[in-house]
Amino acid sequence: MLSLLDQALAQGGRFQVPAGALGQAWRDGRRQATLARFTRSTEVLVIPLDDDLSRACGELLAATGTSDVIDASVVLVALSRQASIITSDVKDLARLDPKAALVKI
Repeated sequence: MLSLLDQALAQGGRFQVPAGALGQAWRDGRRQATLARFTRSTEVLVIPLDDDLSRACGELLAATGTSDVIDASVVLVALSRQASIITSDVKDLARLDPKAALVKI
């Protein structure tokens, strides 16, 4: 993953990270220096799970018969920004949007 991030940053890539997804990954900032440094980078925007996104997530979950709000937020953030999703959870995210640009790690 670090290699992929370095490569994307070297090519001028930008990242959007839904706040809930960051919350799922975050455990101890003292032991996650790389993740902390990544999320503080000017190339990274942490997207809050606000009222509008929360409601859109609920609607997507209802339409797909699924229940993971964080997965829904990842898909919706990517769709709204025409971005790829870097994930180890391809199966669940594809259920939310079979046309999503998923990059498996």
